[in-house]
Amino acid sequence: MEFLHNPKILEQLQILQSELPFGLWETLYALLLETALAYLIGLPLGVLLVTGEKGGVRPLPGWVMKLLNLTVNLLRSVPFLILMIVVLPLSKILVGTRVGTVATVVPMVIAAFPLVARMVESSLREVDHGVIEAAEAMGASALQIVWKVILPEAKPSLISGAAISMTTILGYGAMAGIIGGGGLGKIAINYGYYNFKNLVMWAAVLALILLVQIFQTIGTKLATACDKRLRHK
Repeated sequence: MEFLHNPKILEQLQILQSELPFGLWETLYALLLETALAYLIGLPLGVLLVTGEKGGVRPLPGWVMKLLNLTVNLLRSVPFLILMIVVLPLSKILVGTRVGTVATVVPMVIAAFPLVARMVESSLREVDHGVIEAAEAMGASALQIVWKVILPEAKPSLISGAAISMTTILGYGAMAGIIGGGGLGKIAINYGYYNFKNLVMWAAVLALILLVQIFQTIGTKLATACDKRLRHK
């Protein structure tokens, strides 16, 4: 245990004691807020991408669908760090700063909602089309079909997609530490990597890995519990 008396180790342990709890809280706060906002935009967009296509329950004009798909594809094709740098001036306008956790919410949501839209789109396409046709034959409106048929039928896949989206957003948040973001990413990069404090860096990385495992495990269990096919076996 002599290494615990090493001044450099003691310094790093003090940094972890003072910074890690707040960094963990900041990461969780940002993750939940960004995921909620990303789904506020991405969920309706994903529904439109399925229901608005030709043959969907509520077809939209072709140019509208092309515009929606183009927007999603363009935003998904831009590397996150570049997108974040480009969008930070918008953060200055909306939240009054370009630095810190609050500033990163805007670019994070812009980067995440196209992913959410595609995840939702993929989940909804798994729904048996016969169930939708049966609802249409019974005279259900487009809104009723979406709300009472498509979304409930796709619930397990939507939950799995939400878990994947959350872990992806968590990874984005860690990268945001490079250009002024807060949370565990800031601790790992600023305190650990830039200042050669390996203990701090790996402790923050380990915390991020544990969070990913926790959210992924919860998502998998919830998706399994909601899957009617598994319950009836």
